[in-house]
Amino acid sequence: MAPRLVSLRIHPVKSFHAQAVESGTVEPWGLAGDRRWMLVQPDGEVLTQREDPRLARFQAAVEEDGALVVSHPDAAPLRVPAPPAGALVPVSIFRDPFSAPAVEDPAVGAWFGKLLDQDVRLVHLDDPHRRPRPATTSFADQYPFLLTTTASLDALNVLVAQDHPDVAAAQGPVPMERFRPNLVVDEPTAWAETGWRRIRIGEVEFEVVQQCGRCVMTTVDQESGVFTGQQPLRTLRKRRRFGKEAAFGVHLVPLAPYGTVRVGDELTVLEAGPLPQPD
Repeated sequence: MAPRLVSLRIHPVKSFHAQAVESGTVEPWGLAGDRRWMLVQPDGEVLTQREDPRLARFQAAVEEDGALVVSHPDAAPLRVPAPPAGALVPVSIFRDPFSAPAVEDPAVGAWFGKLLDQDVRLVHLDDPHRRPRPATTSFADQYPFLLTTTASLDALNVLVAQDHPDVAAAQGPVPMERFRPNLVVDEPTAWAETGWRRIRIGEVEFEVVQQCGRCVMTTVDQESGVFTGQQPLRTLRKRRRFGKEAAFGVHLVPLAPYGTVRVGDELTVLEAGPLPQPD
């Protein structure tokens, strides 16, 4: 039986809690609604769960008129209209600079500041072409899509249990949410995705660009918003490497013509071969 898409997720605000959806429109820069908003620090640099894991406790959704609605267990919901395209401010993602429209309402910054105990600003990517990159993308770290597979997660949890049985027994299996994928596929063979070069999911084709280097965000509990220790990152660094980085999942770039992907769509491998390694 061919592998199928079993989960589809967007992250309306970068580093906030994931939102599960049944279908999504594929755009050149990612799924519609994925990572088009983010919080930045006073110097314009993005704020992520790497610096503040409490961001995982924020939920967000985008309404039909483009407004953002943010919720948090300790506050009343916040509704933010999309800012006008002309109000640009300098921002950066890992010191990669560009400009994006900022929300000017001081009440918005105050709402986040009270929950996070720091000064932040909310910005919106109205046009992904504002961010010059080899592959046009949203506020995602590198590429438009991240795909993971269920068999690889199962294999990783076996490795964690082998290397650190006490930790595995105390914390239980690492959940897929730790890796924040857009696409989760029930591929039966562990690490098979590292040998794909071009795939089709439903009606859309994708180029598989590279493995995804992983960071400390994989150690954040996505429900409580706290760091949980060194797993699964420690095991990935030892057992699954992409150059000098720990690796899990693969980055994708969609190929025109674009379309819609849906939970239950079949995945077909159109071209296989080893993925490139970093220089």
